[in-house]
Amino acid sequence: MGIKHIRKAVGGDRPRGGARTAARRRAAAALLALPVAGALLLTGCGAGGGSNSSDGDKSGGRNLPLPAPARPTGGADRADPSGAPEATPSSGNLSTFALDVDTASYGYARRTLAEGRVPDPATIRPEEFVNGFRQDYQRPDGNGFSVSVDGARTDDGRWSLVRVGLATRPADSERERPPAALTFVIDISGSMAEPGRLDLARESLDVMTDRLRDDDSVALVTFSDEAETVLPMTRLGGHRARVHRAIDGLEPTDSTNLGAGVRTGYATAVHGLREGATNRVVLISDGLANTGDTDADTILERISSARREHGITLFGVGVGSDYGDALMERLADKGDGHTTYVSDRDDAFTVFCDQLPQNIDLTARDAKAQVAFDPGTVEEFRLIGYDDRRVADQDFRDDKVDGGEVGPGHTVTALYAVRTRPGASGHLATATVRWLDPDSRAPHEETGSLETGDLRDGVWSSPNSFQVTAVAAYFADALRSGDSRRRPLPGVPTLGELASRARSLANVTEDKDVSALATAIGQARDLDICTGDCAVR
Repeated sequence: MGIKHIRKAVGGDRPRGGARTAARRRAAAALLALPVAGALLLTGCGAGGGSNSSDGDKSGGRNLPLPAPARPTGGADRADPSGAPEATPSSGNLSTFALDVDTASYGYARRTLAEGRVPDPATIRPEEFVNGFRQDYQRPDGNGFSVSVDGARTDDGRWSLVRVGLATRPADSERERPPAALTFVIDISGSMAEPGRLDLARESLDVMTDRLRDDDSVALVTFSDEAETVLPMTRLGGHRARVHRAIDGLEPTDSTNLGAGVRTGYATAVHGLREGATNRVVLISDGLANTGDTDADTILERISSARREHGITLFGVGVGSDYGDALMERLADKGDGHTTYVSDRDDAFTVFCDQLPQNIDLTARDAKAQVAFDPGTVEEFRLIGYDDRRVADQDFRDDKVDGGEVGPGHTVTALYAVRTRPGASGHLATATVRWLDPDSRAPHEETGSLETGDLRDGVWSSPNSFQVTAVAAYFADALRSGDSRRRPLPGVPTLGELASRARSLANVTEDKDVSALATAIGQARDLDICTGDCAVR
């Protein structure tokens, strides 16, 4: 398909040049009037938010290194060689994993279900479902994390769900954050001609450009068969029109050489590196690489020096009904960053004006969590999800081992299925999070713990946020139920029961995200996706 024909496929008879730009400005002005200011966290997308740079130890000693639970002999809750890490009990009392704030798996599953298709179980990552919702964890007083641990008993014998919640402090002020130097790497291959891909990216970038600060900088790199820097790192103050012209000129063309795009993007970011700024590459793509390097590890190796020497992190934004989930997810996980997925305009503006600010700055580098379950009270435990983020127990304090990158205002949730011993009482678990200061690379730790007496009597009589977490986890588990190597979670409801729970929670919380969850569960039920052992629908 030629470029002229692709232009029509993307937007029909769209106005060209100044008329199209004017039309976009009118659309942007209308969007600016939306009542979203209260939800905006950093950058010029709205008031609030701010710096997340280290303030030293101003938290009354909370950031001082704390001893982790004593490590007994035995192994971690390691992945089963068969690829079914949740199907076998732990071989020790420790569970260690890198933090993950990705949500792409949940977003793509919702899109797939809305189109009347069953998601591929291989694309379902439960941690990205439970991390797709706002949490009410207590925030830390200073930089770093707070640790909350709670749980509730299920209807299945001695099994409980135990939730480990980690939270960072929201940035104080938009003005206080360091300037951002953002290199946008944009897929303009032919597949991006589908409505809701490149056209959505252009519109979102236009609005974001108007909302970023004057001292922020933006560069644009495009890739199809080859990669090209169409805009070098440019300060926005006095140059917004130049940035808008570059965005306006983005048009889909040929194949997808994603590897070339990432390499050129990082080279552009290094060339435009700003000291004292947050330097980040933002990759926008459907992940359908078909030319050049198509292996994530090979791509990452070619940009390793830019990542390690200059600390440039990656934020991946996935688009499209056909989506290369595995490639985008691995690039983000191993590329010191994270990824999300957008399916429509609401998602796009949430990402670029609500979430991108969180993903510009960093609170923590190489963050890991280790949960120690008391063998006197816990007979068995299983971490739900985080299959690709497991870390060997002995590497918890090895700061050369990769962890997760987390920004201000984030929460991270890990959910465990835990079976207690008959009649057990006392200490149940201690959770420790370890991270490096993003500037000094100094290590810090924080802990939280749970007693058996603190377990609530039932999942569905717990606080709303815990119930939402449970619904999201059960839903993800149902979407993976086609894998016979995995045991269902304890106390698993039918999809009809889950949909009812989600609708009730949406009404009580008045949370549109929970309402969207209820809709997705209902769509899965209508597609006859089963839960548990598939005997009951």
